[in-house]
Amino acid sequence: MSRIAKAPVELPAGVTATIAADAVTIKGAKGSLSLPLTAGVSVVQTDKKLQIRFDAEGLARPRAGATRAHLANMVRGVTRGYEKKLELVGVGFRAQVQGKSLNLTLGFSHPVNVPIPEGINIETPSQTEIVVKGIDRQKVGQVAAEIRDIRPPEPYKGKGVRYAGERITLKEGKKK
Repeated sequence: MSRIAKAPVELPAGVTATIAADAVTIKGAKGSLSLPLTAGVSVVQTDKKLQIRFDAEGLARPRAGATRAHLANMVRGVTRGYEKKLELVGVGFRAQVQGKSLNLTLGFSHPVNVPIPEGINIETPSQTEIVVKGIDRQKVGQVAAEIRDIRPPEPYKGKGVRYAGERITLKEGKKK
């Protein structure tokens, strides 16, 4: 059984936590994030640390571990932020940001326009690279996964949208 909920969450300099009855708000240099608390789980601040308190019954113990992990991710998000890098592999595959949308040319008969959600910043350092940045870890991962799902890497040539550093196991082609 994990004991992650017992470890305190350190608040670095410049990060403040506001604890209400049903939510915790973390504010830092890059912005602020809020986490609703579930029944049986509470957060107490001592000095520059957040400590999780939970009931011994029901689902409070696993929820306390999840709450602690979410709080640690929020603290990292408002201080350093998160980013996911995607690569486009294929002849003629291109990406560019125009205003509030990401325009992708992925070998379809039409270009694909992906709206950029609020709180997410997308950059294209080159035509075949996409960098998704933000302070919310879940939202950054979700946007990157949605972009990858438009054209995931196919198993024969490896063409498509992949995460940077992702290994694609290629299948052997048809024999004559």
